[in-house]
Amino acid sequence: MDYAATTPVDHRVFEAMEPFLRERFGNPSSIHSFGQDALEAVETARRQVAALLNADPSEVVFTGGGTEADNAALIGAGNALKSKGNHILTTSIEHHAVLACCEFMAENGFDVTPVPVGPDGIVSMAEIEKAVTDRTVLISVMHANNEIGTIQPIAKIGAFARARGIVFHTDAVQTFGHVSLDVQSMHIDLLSLSAHKLYGPKGVGALFIRKGTPFEPLIRGGGQEDGRRSSTHNVPGIAGLGSAAEIAGKEMESENHLLLELRRHLFRNLLANLKGIHLNGHPEHRLANNLNLSVEHVEGESLIMALDLEGVAASSGSACSSGSGETSHVLRALGVPPDKARGSLRLTLGRFTTLEECDRTIHAIVKSVERLRKLASSEIPA
Repeated sequence: MDYAATTPVDHRVFEAMEPFLRERFGNPSSIHSFGQDALEAVETARRQVAALLNADPSEVVFTGGGTEADNAALIGAGNALKSKGNHILTTSIEHHAVLACCEFMAENGFDVTPVPVGPDGIVSMAEIEKAVTDRTVLISVMHANNEIGTIQPIAKIGAFARARGIVFHTDAVQTFGHVSLDVQSMHIDLLSLSAHKLYGPKGVGALFIRKGTPFEPLIRGGGQEDGRRSSTHNVPGIAGLGSAAEIAGKEMESENHLLLELRRHLFRNLLANLKGIHLNGHPEHRLANNLNLSVEHVEGESLIMALDLEGVAASSGSACSSGSGETSHVLRALGVPPDKARGSLRLTLGRFTTLEECDRTIHAIVKSVERLRKLASSEIPA
């Protein structure tokens, strides 16, 4: 129940990767046949990723993951554009890969405006229009939030940015291969994605860079990826990302239909069996697999540990910040009261989730919440 944190490698993806771990191990930068064989695998994956974005393959740059792609997009474009302006626009609920990068940019001469979102987690166009200045050179808004699953109006934001000559970046780590993406119709200039959210391997991702978008490389060296990201290619990982993208293109629609039914089953039965359950994020404009709840009179971390003992893996927020002891910055941005934010529970389903697993999860949550609430009430002095 924690597919938003990471996914297992699909057996078809593993089969696509395996030859490049053993027999076909050449370096794509080598000119001999072993190297050229590896290079063809990289270029095949580039075409597979580009097809899912409606992009030109030359616009896809392979990275070490979503965080690197986010950093490369913001720092690379920001530095390339600083002669035109120094203002960056983002939202208050971005992933830490974007927020921490914006903090770095702010320490290095940029002004950063985190635009607020509504109680449903959606940013309004009015807020974005109000925050833009004549010095704004970059807008970065995530496609869907990793904690609450809310999907943002990316196409509208992209059109707005394009009309004003502002570079537009979106963190699509949670949506690539799960939600239809078209960088042309959505007017996206930069887009970050990651393989391990898509039944591919960890440690590989990509950044879409539209032709003509000002960009300075974050990693310099041997000039791989046309000088946009130097480093020896992770050929097995890249082959896995390409395979995962191709599979997603064929199965996305049917998979989302199944996940939506399972999510509704989970929510319906939890509401029927527990009081004090509240949905976080927009009820409809959200990822099909995401159910983020606030459970009253329960600490989220305690519930996660209790569920772990029941054999259920879940989350109280982002996997990247779990264990920090702080309430979610996303829920704070939505205006969720601290007592409810502390009781957050994120359930995220995936390709291999079954109805039986959902029923086991419902039983485990009800059992754990009732026990934790009883324990908490017994500790209150008379």
